[in-house]
Amino acid sequence: MSKKEKKEERTEMAEEVVELTEVEQLAAQLAQLGEELAACKDECASLKDQMLRDRADLENYRKRLIRDKEDSIRFANENLIRDLLQPLDDFARALEASESTKDYAKVHDGVVMVNSQIYSTLEKNWGLERIEAVGTEFDPQRHEAYQVVVDDSLEHETVLEEYVVGYTLHGRVIRPSKVKVGKPAV
Repeated sequence: MSKKEKKEERTEMAEEVVELTEVEQLAAQLAQLGEELAACKDECASLKDQMLRDRADLENYRKRLIRDKEDSIRFANENLIRDLLQPLDDFARALEASESTKDYAKVHDGVVMVNSQIYSTLEKNWGLERIEAVGTEFDPQRHEAYQVVVDDSLEHETVLEEYVVGYTLHGRVIRPSKVKVGKPAV
């Protein structure tokens, strides 16, 4: 073999070695990328699983809130009803007493007592108040005029008579008084 052939042979071997090392490097990179891909797939699966669990927890929480709200609405007046049970029992006793006696004064007194008991319970425990109407100046926020009469002796619109009692609950009108209003002559 000539020198030239030996030199070409060495060059080819060197190129093969270079190619081999490049192939080995690419194979190593490919192996590393494969490991990274597998790790990413595992992480993705883990995150997807966690997301599904979180979504299920959120859905369960939402359902529990709806159920609790429905229960709150259903039983919101429980304390009010409990407070009214005693006056209802007293009314039942008054009705029984009215059937066995002809003393209507006692029956009347019993009914008056139960009425005041109900009102005082609603006033003390629940913030219910009667709207004072007769003799006060007419207020369209608190009174509803059923009848209007002209009266020369009046200086301003005044409630003369109350047909239906009005009520406020913690200061908010829940039913205006239905009244007869006296209006000054113009």
